Amino acid sequence: MTAPPRLTDRPALLRQRARARQMPGHDDALFLHRAAFDDLQERLIEVNRTFTAPAVVTGFPEIWGKIGRDARLVEDSETLGLAAGAHDLVIHAMGLHWADDPLGQLVQCRHALRPDGLFIAVLLGDRTLHELRASLAEAESMVAGGLSPRVLPMAEIRDLGALMQRAGFALPVADSFAQTVHYSSFATLCADLRAMGETNALAARLRRFTGKSVMAATEAIYRANFATPDDRLVATFDLVFLTGWAPHDSQQKPLRPGSARQRLADALGVPEEPLPKGG
Repeated sequence: MTAPPRLTDRPALLRQRARARQMPGHDDALFLHRAAFDDLQERLIEVNRTFTAPAVVTGFPEIWGKIGRDARLVEDSETLGLAAGAHDLVIHAMGLHWADDPLGQLVQCRHALRPDGLFIAVLLGDRTLHELRASLAEAESMVAGGLSPRVLPMAEIRDLGALMQRAGFALPVADSFAQTVHYSSFATLCADLRAMGETNALAARLRRFTGKSVMAATEAIYRANFATPDDRLVATFDLVFLTGWAPHDSQQKPLRPGSARQRLADALGVPEEPLPKGG
């Protein structure tokens, strides 16, 4: 059996995260994590249930370790340190977009849940940094005559919802919201990404520094297409939330096809008309 292609250079990703923690702007650069953390806390309040055995899969314990005193922190590696049926809540926090096998990550989380346990993931979605991706692609094509892997390809929300179903979650839901940030310069945006630990860790990336001419062209294109009237650069971060439950007999089940006891026309109070022949 052929192994799937490797997307992420995980040792490089871990090195980037370690360097980011040593940067002076690291705490400020975790604004996405804080926004995701606050939103997830609100979702847990709405569930209105007390969780006694939570686990959090994350590479950022400095933020997500605050989710609860009893939460077990698990590194977001390819094989998760989760025991089968050990948890009533599993949170996958801001790392799933780097997974080579996101379905495998979801399946591992699903197996770690007790019946009727809750799973929530938050990750970066496909609209993240679309301004940067477009500007980099145009600049590199213009200056270097070709493209190289620079920005992580991120999944669309409908594809992520389908993965939740494939992983065996009941009542799966996928939703998202965008965080728009305005930067004074291209250099400030790049510094923020480094302090987040979210720079290029693709396995197929070029193993050399990007030339100054490519970066200068990128900023010029970025500013020409994605600047505000006061000349600040717009950067979009797309936060996707995936929610699902481990199956349990108490949960709602969809009706079997053909089991309805009332016609739709009767329920809507409208006359039922046959379809025209040959239509």
